Amino acid sequence: MRRPALKTLSVIASALIVLAACTPAAPGDGAKTLKVVYQKTDSFTALETMFQAAKQEFEAANPGVTIELQPIQGNDDDYGTKLALALRSPSTAPDVFYEDTFKVRSDVDAGYLLKLDSHLERWADWDTFDDGAKAAGRADDGGTYAVPLGTDTRAIWYNKKVLEAAGISVPWAPRSWQDILDTARKIKANDPSVVPFNVYAGKGTGEGTVMQGFYELLYGTGSALYDDETKKWVVGSAGFVDSLAFLKTLYDEGLAVTPAEALDANVWKKVFGEWFPNGKLGATVEGSYAPSFWQDGGSYAWPGYEQDMGVAPFPTQDGGAPGSVSMSGGWTLAVGAGTKEPDLAFSFLSTAMNRENSLKFTLGSSQIAVRSDVAEDPGYQAGNPFVKDVSELVSVTRYRPATSDYPRISAAVQEATEAVITGTRSPEQAAADYDAAVTDIVGGDNTVRK
Repeated sequence: MRRPALKTLSVIASALIVLAACTPAAPGDGAKTLKVVYQKTDSFTALETMFQAAKQEFEAANPGVTIELQPIQGNDDDYGTKLALALRSPSTAPDVFYEDTFKVRSDVDAGYLLKLDSHLERWADWDTFDDGAKAAGRADDGGTYAVPLGTDTRAIWYNKKVLEAAGISVPWAPRSWQDILDTARKIKANDPSVVPFNVYAGKGTGEGTVMQGFYELLYGTGSALYDDETKKWVVGSAGFVDSLAFLKTLYDEGLAVTPAEALDANVWKKVFGEWFPNGKLGATVEGSYAPSFWQDGGSYAWPGYEQDMGVAPFPTQDGGAPGSVSMSGGWTLAVGAGTKEPDLAFSFLSTAMNRENSLKFTLGSSQIAVRSDVAEDPGYQAGNPFVKDVSELVSVTRYRPATSDYPRISAAVQEATEAVITGTRSPEQAAADYDAAVTDIVGGDNTVRK
């Protein structure tokens, strides 16, 4: 999960421009063109690099075939909006595209993704993929519709120098929410100009608000958004109120960013590009991909970040089992259901995700490897000094409910956090508003009080 941005009308306008550009010129006699759509931003170029290499390799092996790369410039929410528009029309739908794991099931239901089982049976590399990661591309019918590029976890990233200046020993490993608050208060007391502890909140940071913060809080209380046993959405959750109350304490006491900064869709750029490198941020809840911003070639290259930064698991509310909490997401590659060249499209997908390309992508984006041959590669193990720590969190990680209702539920969570940090609603009021929103979205029969 990289940084999501707030949707605006300009996103839709730019999407229409992208769609117009997506229609290729008619190929020559006997020629074939595959359209490949993916995300690219100033801070995320690893996928572009992978696809450029795959294009060169594939076209050389398949004379007469042209791979038309169509990068979409935009953050996660922008990309999702533009991709959704492209998928709705056969004239703009791509042959191969970059797909968020939590949208796989809803897009399968919409008829956008090609079932890949018969292709995967003939692809020897499929046996190297982790079984848990394979599940990310599986739909309700048991079929596989997308191939995972990698996965991630969430943890607390902290600046050792900031903590040490406040008298806090490192390595730091908070055991409870209270430990986080105590540390944040010490940092503020030592230097009021430093942001002690950042947790994204509000609609500005979109899905990042849920994945990089609220989920860690909620699951740490023993509660959840969705009850897997009953297949219903949870309402009336005390853990939901407690999670909002923690955010209220952080923001009310000035232990986090200001509400205005929190509502800025680009606040993450300050986190990675300014505050951490300049010693103005104590800690933040972020994904395992964080080093990709600071490593050589990253958008905020920071020589020596390995010495200054540390990583710690996010603790449960009171330190109870399992002791820590994490969230995992990740992205996949899928083949469009309407492609006229399904075999050729899958062949390109498998080229893009062969061992060599997968290794380079995993290193370039600081992903957690999903292929055993990549995970065992010495280059992977040495490429990120934090890979061992963040990979260990897979044992306690959770995944978002991959239902078609989820995007609207997530938006309701974001609204609840925004209401609390801006002071317009108390945690109890915001939780009640959330419950009402969920009931309106899915219907009362699809909720359970827990």
